[in-house]
Amino acid sequence: MLPRGSRPAMELLLSSAFTFLLVMDPLGNVPLFLTSLRTTRPERRQWVILRELFIALVVMVAFLFLGQGLLALIHVEGPALQAAGGVILLLISIRMIFPTPQANLTEPHTHDEPFIVPLAVPYIAGPSLLAIIVVFVSQSPDDWPWFLGGLVTAWLITAVALYFSGFLQRVLGTRTLVATERLMGMILVMVSVQMMFEGTRAYFVG
Repeated sequence: MLPRGSRPAMELLLSSAFTFLLVMDPLGNVPLFLTSLRTTRPERRQWVILRELFIALVVMVAFLFLGQGLLALIHVEGPALQAAGGVILLLISIRMIFPTPQANLTEPHTHDEPFIVPLAVPYIAGPSLLAIIVVFVSQSPDDWPWFLGGLVTAWLITAVALYFSGFLQRVLGTRTLVATERLMGMILVMVSVQMMFEGTRAYFVG
């Protein structure tokens, strides 16, 4: 999953697409999307999903071109970005395991529709993915077209999976989705702690 060197362009595109897809984790994001959209009117859900998917794509492409310079400008390094992603995921996972009638964090809503947070960022365009994009491009700046192609490919696969997440809701039923939500929350706790550990270790070792 590293920049090309002497590797063929198509191999680089497929390799980067596979890496981005693993980090986006579309199947793992299905219960997260369904949970975030449960108070959204049914006729609006598909539109909200599409809107958030395109917002996430804009954020990811922007980071592909501007991320390295932005992080250098504000003096934020990759390990800090990774550790911050762990903190965000930890907060999200705690809310999944221990739901409350009201949101723990104050978020702007329009007719109970999530906007940017948490669907576009950090569920799709999360700190870990943005950090990987920056690392890839910084290691091999001349290969940015192939990284862009890999990013769009991974996004398209993710978009299809998340757009039809409502179908899974009808097929699986509420009980299965609630159980999946709790399970994903417990898994995300471990993932978030690991991300914070790796970010901290990279900071001190690097």
